[in-house]
Amino acid sequence: MASTDTTPKADGRHEDLAGLEAGLDALDAVTTHRTPLREVLLKKALPPLLAVTLVLLVWQILVTAKVTDQTKLPALSAVWASLADMWVKGTLLDVVWTSVSRGLLGFLLALAIGTPLGLIVARVKFVRAAIGPILQGLQSLPSVAWVPPAVLWFGLNDAMMYTVILLGAVPSIANGLVSGIDQIPPLHLRAGRTLGATGLRGARHIVMPAALPGYLAGLKQGWAFSWRSLMAAEIIASSPDLGLGLGQLLENGRNNIDLPGVFLAIILILVVGIAIDLLIFSPLERWVLRSRGLLVKS
Repeated sequence: MASTDTTPKADGRHEDLAGLEAGLDALDAVTTHRTPLREVLLKKALPPLLAVTLVLLVWQILVTAKVTDQTKLPALSAVWASLADMWVKGTLLDVVWTSVSRGLLGFLLALAIGTPLGLIVARVKFVRAAIGPILQGLQSLPSVAWVPPAVLWFGLNDAMMYTVILLGAVPSIANGLVSGIDQIPPLHLRAGRTLGATGLRGARHIVMPAALPGYLAGLKQGWAFSWRSLMAAEIIASSPDLGLGLGQLLENGRNNIDLPGVFLAIILILVVGIAIDLLIFSPLERWVLRSRGLLVKS
């Protein structure tokens, strides 16, 4: 009579299933961690500082070797003297804050408009067909093109500045959100509707969290457009009533043939852009990666 004992085979199958389950549990249990401040400084801050140091070294070598005339490339000492002069006069922080406050407020206004606009365009087919191409066209239009009509509409005041910022940043934020929503798997949306997450509740609990990576990319691009739009407006529409911002500082340097002042304004504009990215958008990006289990200890 044939034996019917299959215990070894059954045990083998149970072991395979247990191993597979343990492997899946290990994948699900990816542990995230907060990167120590020292490690962040070494990996994030040190490489840009080294790059800036290299650029400044090459700059100084070109000036010292007289490869180019100082009427085209000023000495670092002259730029530093311009910076020190503004600091002594107490105007440096005021100039920087004038532009930064305008840029951040304009970006927040663009965020408040671009986010619901992007949701509507992404979720309503008729609106997408009607407005979607216009948003794409506005995003490709240089922000400087809006300065002349904004001046004619509002005159030389802050309303003109914010109009240029909004027209430059809103399309980027809206298009970023639309792109993020388009990449959501349909299964997630159907599951949300099955659980009763429709309308505003679905947008809050399903759509926005799932579209967060694309939305964050749109926010970064929106800030870049806000800052560039503001600089273009300040350079073209200079007026004592507007106060002195970085763009106006750059234009004043050109009008006064002050090349060290021009380079100082360029450096300050660049520093502000990098600082906003490091202080606001980089932490947001790390938070998104950490919340999705993508920022793991190597």
